[in-house]
Amino acid sequence: MTKNKSVSTYDRLMQDKDFKKEFDTGYKDFLFSELICALMDEDEQSVRELARGVGVSPTVIQNIRSGKQKDMKVKNFIKIAAACGYNVVLENDTKKIPMNEMAGV
Repeated sequence: MTKNKSVSTYDRLMQDKDFKKEFDTGYKDFLFSELICALMDEDEQSVRELARGVGVSPTVIQNIRSGKQKDMKVKNFIKIAAACGYNVVLENDTKKIPMNEMAGV
């Protein structure tokens, strides 16, 4: 007698291509939002302080934090990271490419 293996709701939903695509997009936005919140908390910056340091309106920062901002510009992400004291670097086994300079930070 063989047991039927139950499939989780997540696994069942992820088999639907359209659902998976929408989920993946939303998850990426969520990760950026959480990362920005963590950077701000660690650096103890308010929305207004960070916006001033990045050169964007506080609404842009708030929309990123809340997940309302879709398709955040890479340049804005790099500026936010820099304003919190971080450098964004692309790295593989042989090279490191500092992105801050490319973004004009």
